[in-house]
Parts: sequence; structure tokens; C-alpha cells
Amino acid sequence: MLKKHSILLGIIISILLLFIATWHYPGGSQVDKNSVGFDWKNNYISNLFGKNAVNGSGNSARFWAIGGMIFFSASFAIFFVEFSKKIPAKGASKIIKYIGAGGMFFAFLIATPLHDIMITIASTMFLIGMFYITVFVLKSRLHLFKWLCIVWLLVFYYTLYLYGSGSVKYLPIMQKITFATTIALILGLAYFTKKEDFQQINQGK
Repeated sequence: MLKKHSILLGIIISILLLFIATWHYPGGSQVDKNSVGFDWKNNYISNLFGKNAVNGSGNSARFWAIGGMIFFSASFAIFFVEFSKKIPAKGASKIIKYIGAGGMFFAFLIATPLHDIMITIASTMFLIGMFYITVFVLKSRLHLFKWLCIVWLLVFYYTLYLYGSGSVKYLPIMQKITFATTIALILGLAYFTKKEDFQQINQGK
């Protein structure tokens, strides 16, 4: 029972810890360094990880946020390992398993001072894993998930574009939209797809 729902439980714990972290965040955002508390419109989730908040105060949210990131990364790593078992092509299965799950180690390191470079590494590895999953979903008869994967990729790439271009006005909002849509897609793929959905795919193509 616990193993069957480990992904869901991990994500729930992660979200709860991150919510608790937002309640403990002292204040300061990209538009107002003197603001009080966590502003969902203008604060980044990464603001919760620093030793000090944007306003310079000691960040009491950090402990909770790092705990949330541990469960978040572990849950997604389990997803990639378990989903790889549904893919009939051994090469693709290994990429999903090792690159997807491996990227979650670097995702956790986003909560450290290595934040910027870890975002690049973790995002790249995560996208590779999800791209391979999307290819197999597109070849399957999972029509709803075909659209969900495509929409998710567009949202994810747009968020990365904002980050890379320095367009920060809407980036905090898009970060949270990406976070939410990623969780929804991962849970959907974990619970509503099965090995048989991909068995009819010609491994040679």
C-alpha cells in the first residue's frame, strides 16, 4: 500500500512542507524588498531556500522548504523509475530511469547556493526524461495524455524562456503554474497509465 502510493504521499508531504515554509517566510520580493510574508505573485519558491529572506531577515522558512524539496525530488525520482518499467524499448526505458531519476538529485541541489547552475542541469535532465515519455505517449492510444504532455511541454518551455531571457515580471506566476501542471501530469501518468498502453508500440520505430 505504502509503496503503491509512495509518489502521491511524497508529493503531498512536499506540498505541505512548502506551504508551511511560505507561512514562515519573513518577507521581501522582487518588487518590494520590504514587503511582509510570502507574496505568491512576486516571490519565487527559491526565495524560501536562502539563509536570509529578500528583506535581509533570517529565513525561518528554509528548514521547511528544504524538507519539502527532499520529498519532492524523491517522489519524482520514484516516478521515473516506476514509469520506465512500462516502456518496452530498453534504451528509452534506461534513459527515462537514469536520466530522469538522476536529474532529481540535481533538482534537490536547487535548494543550495548552487541554485542557478542546478536549475540548468536539473531542467535539462528532467526535460530529456519527459521528452522520451511524451514520445511514447504520442505513439500510444492515450489521447488525453497526448494533449496534456504537449500543453505541459509548452508551459515548461515558456517558463524556461522567461527565466533565460530575464523577463521576470510574470516568472514567479509561471513558475507556480509549471509546478502545479508538472505535479498533475506526473500523478496522471503514474496512476492512469499502465504497461499495456505501450506494448503495442513497434520498438523498431
